[in-house]
Amino acid sequence: MTKTSITTDQIEQYNRDGFLAIRGFFSPEEVSKLYRIAVEDNVASKNAINVNDSSGKRSRLSLWYKPGDDVYGLLARSETLVDAIDRLMYKDTGATDGQDVCHYHSKLMQKEPHVGGAWEWHQDYGYWYKNEFLFPDQMMSVMVGITDANKENGCLQVIRGSHRMGRVEHGFSGEQVGASQRFVDLALQTMELVYVTLTAGDILFFHSNILHRSEANLSVKPRWSLISCYSRTSNISHNPSTSTVLEPIVSVPDHALLEWNAEGLPDNGADFLSKEADVSLK
Repeated sequence: MTKTSITTDQIEQYNRDGFLAIRGFFSPEEVSKLYRIAVEDNVASKNAINVNDSSGKRSRLSLWYKPGDDVYGLLARSETLVDAIDRLMYKDTGATDGQDVCHYHSKLMQKEPHVGGAWEWHQDYGYWYKNEFLFPDQMMSVMVGITDANKENGCLQVIRGSHRMGRVEHGFSGEQVGASQRFVDLALQTMELVYVTLTAGDILFFHSNILHRSEANLSVKPRWSLISCYSRTSNISHNPSTSTVLEPIVSVPDHALLEWNAEGLPDNGADFLSKEADVSLK
C-alpha cells in the first residue's frame, strides 16, 4: 500500500489544534505483524515499567531510546512517517528537509482489561522540560494504534488548542507527573475536550505541549499502542535520562515493515529506560 504525504490543510490543522489524526496510515497487514510481535516480545516485557495512577491502577510501558531494525524501529523510521514529522514539527529557516529529525524514544503502552490504569492530565514537555530541552515546538509524539482505542478502553483525550498555552506546572499524582489541575480546569472552560478514538492502524501526531490524558481500561479488551517521540538536532537535552546521543534518523522504505525480516526488540542495544534514571520522576 502506498502511503500519501500529508497536505497543507493537515499541517494547518495540526498547528491550530495541536494534534492530527490520520486514519488507516498503516495497513491491516502491518498492524497484524506489529501486534503479533508486540504481544510475544519477551525483551520488551522484561524491561517494562509499572506505573500506578492516583487510584492505584497499573499501566505497563516499555521505553527505549535507540531505534533499530526491529519491527518498532522500522515503523518509527519509515520514510513517509518521517517526512510527515519533518513537515509538522517546527524547524528553523534554512534547515535541510528531513535531515535533522531525531528519534528521541519509543514506548510500548499496554493497558490490560480492567487493570490498565489512567494517565493523568499532562504535557509531554512537562516531563521533557526536566531533561532541559529548550524548544518544545521542536518536539512531538506519534501514537500508532496497535489495537482499537475507544472511550471504554481508555482512549487518549486532548484539549484542542492547549499547546498554545505553553508549559504549565507539573507535580506528582500517584507515581505519575501530572499538570496543574487549576490550569487544566481553566483550559476546559474555553477549549474543547476531544476523545481521540482510533482504529488499529490509525496514527495520531501531537505537540509536546498539548494537554492530554487517558482513563483506565474498564473494558474486556486490551488497548495497546506504540508511541514514538521525535526532536531535532538543534534541540539538545542538557540533562538527559540516557547516554544515547540524538542523531538524525536514517529512514527506511515504507515497505520495510512488511518485507524485511524484523522481529521484536534485541537483548542488547535498545537502551531501555529505568525508573531510577528518569529525571522527570525526581
